[in-house]
Parts: sequence; C-alpha cells; structure tokens
Amino acid sequence: MYTTLILVQTLNGLQFGIILFLIAAGLTLVFGVMDFINLAHGVQYMIGAYFAFAFTSWTGSFGLGLLLALPAALVFGLLLEALVFRHLYDKDHLEQVLATFGIILFLNQGVKVVWGSSPLFVPVPEFLQGSIVLFEGFFYPTYRLAIIGAGLGVAALLYVLVNYTRAGMLVRAGATNAKMVSALGVDIRRLFMIVFGFGAMLAGFAGAMVAPILSVEPGMGDNLLILAFVVIVIGGIGSIRGAFLAALIIGLVDTLGRTFAGDVLRLFMDPGAASTVGRAVAPMLIYILMAAVLFFRPAGLFPVKR
Repeated sequence: MYTTLILVQTLNGLQFGIILFLIAAGLTLVFGVMDFINLAHGVQYMIGAYFAFAFTSWTGSFGLGLLLALPAALVFGLLLEALVFRHLYDKDHLEQVLATFGIILFLNQGVKVVWGSSPLFVPVPEFLQGSIVLFEGFFYPTYRLAIIGAGLGVAALLYVLVNYTRAGMLVRAGATNAKMVSALGVDIRRLFMIVFGFGAMLAGFAGAMVAPILSVEPGMGDNLLILAFVVIVIGGIGSIRGAFLAALIIGLVDTLGRTFAGDVLRLFMDPGAASTVGRAVAPMLIYILMAAVLFFRPAGLFPVKR
C-alpha cells in the first residue's frame, strides 16, 4: 500500500511539473530575450482554461474545444503584447512589475464580468475517463497520464524548434546577447512578439489541459506564477532545458514533500510533533531548494552562456 502511494504521488508530481514547465517555458524565454518581467503570464494560463470551458460548452467536444482554445490563447497573447507590453520594454523592472500586476487585476475582474465568479467545470473526455492498470493493484487516471504524455510531447517539440530551426537559433542568440542580435539586423521586437505569443499559447494549453481536473475560476494562475518564477530561477533564465528539469524537480519535491514530510520526520521525533512540523515545512521545501541552488549556482542549474 505504501509503495502504491509513493508511485501515485510520483506520477502526480510529474504531472504537476509538466504543467509548471508549460507555463515557465514562455516566461523564461521572454525574460531571457528581452529582460522583461511579466507578472501577467499566469493569467494566460487562466485564460486558456476559460477558453477551453467556453469552446467545449459551445462545441460539445473537449477535443474541438482544445483545438479552438489554442489559437484563441495565441491571439489573446499577441493582442496583449501589441496593446500593452511592447510599450513597457524600455521601462525599468519596477514599472514592468507594477504595470503587469495591474493587468492581473484587470483580467481577473474581466473574467468575473464575462463568466462570473463561481467555479466552472469542464467534463473529462469520454475516451479518457476511468483508470489504467499500470500493474497489478495499481490504477492511475487515464486523463492524468494523457496530460503527462501531452506535456512530454510538447517539450520534445519545443526542444526541436529551439535547437534545430532558424527561429530557434535566433531565440537562443537573443537569450545570449539580444543587443548583438539586434545590431546584426534582426528585428528583435518582432522576434520577441513571436516568443511572447508562443509562450502565451503554451500557458493557455496548460490551463486548457487542467480544466477537466481543476475548477476554472478567477485568479487560478496567480499561485502557479510564483512557482513558474521559482522554476526559471532554479533552471536558469532563458534555458528551456533548465526550465524542463527544474519544473519536474519542483513538481516532485512539492508533491512528495507534502505527502511524506511528516513520515520522514517521524524517524527523528515523536509522531505528534513530526506531523505538526511536517505540515509547516512541506510548503517551504521548494523555496529551500531554490535558496540552496542560488547559494551554490547563482545563475541556475543550466544557465545560458552570455
């Protein structure tokens, strides 16, 4: 029974890490290429979930809803970039933080006006309902495995795009030295617009994928934004590989820590104290990990060479 619990929580941690990676991938490239702090990136995750709900309700099919939600999230991200963000590129970080925080407040209220403040729910697709027997006595929800598989597929596609295409070469060059790339004749603003739109679509995809297992509600991306910043700090700003590995590490540490911190502490103290201390320490584990990484490797585990 204990082994089964460990395996279940490990898969839950991998699924959580995949979602974090989809959010952090665009954020780390935006920060790496343009040195732009976008606190409003988490609302793209929320908007993707609301688009999935709206289009699924309209079409009656989650698959069609997802296919429509992705370009809608892309267009919405490009619209935000054109109307707001491109006017902030030359501002200092404090102004960027204040302006993008204002976008968070505006969009959180905006979805309340359009969809209301009550949580909304998206049904799990019929063909992905139920559980799969991974081995005797061990069942795991099919849809959660689909999230892991889809996330790994997107990560592989992103790796190919970044490392083996001309656009990816320009993105890597921009993350290394944006001023030099611009001096060589590359329209760095246009490059950033592409990166921003693609990152918005990835975050929207993450929101759409979790809509059937979590409630869709205003502010649902705010807490994940904090974790996404932890991911890019640990992985290294501008590094896709770093974001992927750091997201998986954080997903596992957070999920396993919240489940087993008390059990581990029982080896060193009485059960009552271990349970109390475990509940207090578990939410801090990822931040302790971040502090340790910053102490030993201030640029992150896989920093972009500059």
